[in-house]
Amino acid sequence: MDTPGMISRDDELRHWPADESQARAVQDRLRRHVRLDEPGPEPGFEGTVVGVDVAYDDARDVVAAAAVALDARTLAVVDEATAVGQVSFPYVPGLLAFREIPTVLDALAGLARTPDLVVCDGYGLAHPRRFGLASHLGVLTGLPTIGVAKNPFTFRYEPPGPDRGATSPLLDGAEEVGRALRTQKGVKPVFVSVGHRVSLDRACAHTLHLAAAYRLPETTRAADSLCRRALAST
Repeated sequence: MDTPGMISRDDELRHWPADESQARAVQDRLRRHVRLDEPGPEPGFEGTVVGVDVAYDDARDVVAAAAVALDARTLAVVDEATAVGQVSFPYVPGLLAFREIPTVLDALAGLARTPDLVVCDGYGLAHPRRFGLASHLGVLTGLPTIGVAKNPFTFRYEPPGPDRGATSPLLDGAEEVGRALRTQKGVKPVFVSVGHRVSLDRACAHTLHLAAAYRLPETTRAADSLCRRALAST
């Protein structure tokens, strides 16, 4: 069984793909390292949960990434870091991680301590190749990761019940690739999927804990705001 840390992040970055075929080959190669046999930390654990997000300036081919660390119990912001880089991969649906991960890794490296859990604004297994941003980032860092997306991508689902905490399967055919989760009563659901080293049940529980007052997790809200400010200041 593969174990966390087997992937050389530096080697992956040095050989970053230049086109779609190379990128798909990387996804196929790294996908087998995704760990689905660990539950991950319990919701409300003592430690930090980090949200990551990016913002783009398409005119300049610039991407700004933010990593915001929250106390996993109180949701207070305890650390944050940003990084700005050049976009080095074209926009291709299903391959967005290749536009974002190098700069996201730089932002994560700016934090004072290693995250205990990372929440991505995007997908993990809920991806046509079962290797979205959350899975890719998890494999490269070895960290527990989950994806919380604003839309269901190409997958289907029945609307979950109207109350906070209601869920329904996010399906690709008969396969459950994630869950639609109602984080606030009467508000559109978010779409949760496993990234790496976290179970789907706990990914949903973490998302619900982090979305105490709004539709989106506080990790996502904080990282989105910070990366936009970082982009505006460049």
